[in-house]
Amino acid sequence: MGSNPLPSFVIVLILLVLNGQGPMTAKVEAKSTVHIVYLGERQHDDPKRVTDSHHDLLATVVGSKEVASDLMVYSYRHGFSGFAAKLTESQAQKLSELPGVVRVIPNSLHRLHTTRSWDFLGLSSHYPNHVLQNSKMGDGVIIGVFDTGIWPESKAFSDEGLGPIPSHWKGVCKSGDQFNAATHCNRKIIGARWFIDGFLAEYGQPLNTSDDPEFLSPRDANGHGTHTSSTASGAYVRNVSYRGLLSGTVRGGAPRARLAIYKVCWNVLGGQCASADILKAFDEAIHDGVDVLSLSIGYSLPLFSDVDERDGIATGSFHAVARGITVVCGAANEGPSAQTVQNTAPWILTVAASTMDRALPTPIMLGNNKTFLGQAIFTGKEKGFTSLTYPEGTGLDPTSAGACQSLSLNSTLVAGKVVLCFASVTGRVAVRLAAATVQEAGGIGLIIAKNPSDALIECRDDFPCIEVDYEIGTRILYYIRSTKSPTVKLGHSKTLVGKPVSAKVAFFSSRGPSSIAPEILKPDITAPGVNILAATSQLDQWMDGGYAIHSGTSMATPHVSGIVALLKAIHPDWSPAAIKSALVTTARTKDASGFPLFAEGSPKKLANPFDFGGGIVNPNGAADPGLVYDMGLSDCIHYLCAMGYNNSAISRLTGQSTACPAEKPSFLDVNLPSITISSLRSSVTLTRTVTNVGSPNSIYRADIEPPTGMTVTVKPHILVFNSRTKKISFNVTVCATKQVNTGYFFGSLTWRNEQNAVRIPLSVKTEILESYADDN
Repeated sequence: MGSNPLPSFVIVLILLVLNGQGPMTAKVEAKSTVHIVYLGERQHDDPKRVTDSHHDLLATVVGSKEVASDLMVYSYRHGFSGFAAKLTESQAQKLSELPGVVRVIPNSLHRLHTTRSWDFLGLSSHYPNHVLQNSKMGDGVIIGVFDTGIWPESKAFSDEGLGPIPSHWKGVCKSGDQFNAATHCNRKIIGARWFIDGFLAEYGQPLNTSDDPEFLSPRDANGHGTHTSSTASGAYVRNVSYRGLLSGTVRGGAPRARLAIYKVCWNVLGGQCASADILKAFDEAIHDGVDVLSLSIGYSLPLFSDVDERDGIATGSFHAVARGITVVCGAANEGPSAQTVQNTAPWILTVAASTMDRALPTPIMLGNNKTFLGQAIFTGKEKGFTSLTYPEGTGLDPTSAGACQSLSLNSTLVAGKVVLCFASVTGRVAVRLAAATVQEAGGIGLIIAKNPSDALIECRDDFPCIEVDYEIGTRILYYIRSTKSPTVKLGHSKTLVGKPVSAKVAFFSSRGPSSIAPEILKPDITAPGVNILAATSQLDQWMDGGYAIHSGTSMATPHVSGIVALLKAIHPDWSPAAIKSALVTTARTKDASGFPLFAEGSPKKLANPFDFGGGIVNPNGAADPGLVYDMGLSDCIHYLCAMGYNNSAISRLTGQSTACPAEKPSFLDVNLPSITISSLRSSVTLTRTVTNVGSPNSIYRADIEPPTGMTVTVKPHILVFNSRTKKISFNVTVCATKQVNTGYFFGSLTWRNEQNAVRIPLSVKTEILESYADDN
């Protein structure tokens, strides 16, 4: 990125044009409206010169600089050149004919939804005939949320307009500390209880402290549970913003679905959950009649086995899925390293996190007239040009003094200045430590150079913490070193939405392949999980008016949970595996402009199935997938036997006597909506079965994109369905064209007809193993 990091494109501003009054009416015709005059790249680095040139250009049409100044609305002078002004049609036409003017376009009023993610996913409430309307917004479906509880007073949980509680609900609301079941539960929050005994048995310390307040009830002290619950199923709440940014309407994915709250995590050390409590919550939720379970919960590597109850989630979810409950879990936040994905059992729907088509560019204007765009959530008091400093070190490691995670500052040198630092570690801790250190030393702002990531870290008390990549950070550092009195002006963050901003797999999102069974593709699907605005607890330290912006696969998970609720409302007879297949096979692997998706990392790269599974979730496509790869109990047992678990452990998990075959079965024949071969030596043949859920009389043809260095054949390559034939099995043979050891290569198999494209990812690694005996 250079000094013009944003591409040259037209930004359509949201402006309220008022009728002129007083002296303005003499200068602006009644039919004047705001137009945007786009001039392309800047011709000058000096923002003032750029603005002056805009006034001069406008003055040539309106008659004088004084009138031009009155008509000017905005001058675009940093990322590109142009301006917005109040113009008559004739004035706009004259401007469009001037040299250097690329185009003049009328301004438009756009509604920006603060949970932009739902528009990004194609679930705007303004468009008829899609899954949101066809599902009646999830009405009648019950989403169970395992998390830190709920803040019931939030408007996101209003039951206005909802009908009776679904008849299949058998759960309860339990009163407790500052939670009254009679008043805090309603037709939206239909169940609420908490589970703590397992945690208290291990923790052995007082729970509710001044540092970590907590409630022995479903009430949420942390905010995490309220955020995830409202993302999955929050009601429409209008006129919401976060510190003046992202203003609009917030809602959940299934606004008319009902919520059952299971508080299993407690506000200690950022949120802790005991497996015993999680298993008890599963037990109760299965009884209560939930249709979907949403768990934004993980644990640390190495992973427990699927039959180890210390996991809690794999075990509990198996029982839930066996009873038709779809269980949606986060992939974890340990990315971008490979093999960090969690919740890897094949019966779980595992969700990775992406950004979306929204950014918060924040200008950094240097004293040498160079302007860079960082990313921040900064709406505090904007200051003029002020001193800028970088803590130079001495000795053998001169850069150590400027490391964000270990800043050592002299208050005399820092007071009243903006500080530049470089973060050499990932994560939020380094940024927040640096911000606290700078504030304590009297600094008034912080610029953090770090590995690029769109998951922004907000600092306290409107303290500006602006993130840039290492390249921009280095250019700022060179400016500091080039002058005796470096200065900087930090501007307010703005909201940028639409095609110019491309979605990416989030930096933190955990990646595959699975460290337990690489042949089971994980994650399964990807959804927005970066800078998500949703309701929160009033005790959330980052709360503004009852809402907060948070990032993580925790935020991506309830997006998918809400979508699953919509699908469940439309297709109540679909199994959890059918729902997963519908999501995976219809997911998007390209952005809105048709370019392949990227994954944040070191460096940023083209995304592959280990980053995003099938791709970014496509709710409208998933409602009509054409074919599904369904799975039953026999597939799960096949998987467990392939894992080598003993018969007694499998029998304990499945609840039926199981005897695995003497020859261990292959993972490759589990009927997943993906094919992952972790060690291809020459060739392998596997089987899949698809079920027709579309038009009864359908013909599908195989479309193969083989991974590099492989040949892939499918037999039969044409599938013919009719009223009698609803399921068809086929064989896939993958051959390595060269006998070499490689990393993974990727491709796809798509069954196509005129209406549907049913795509599954192929991931193959060749591995030619030599006998050690040959070397001895």
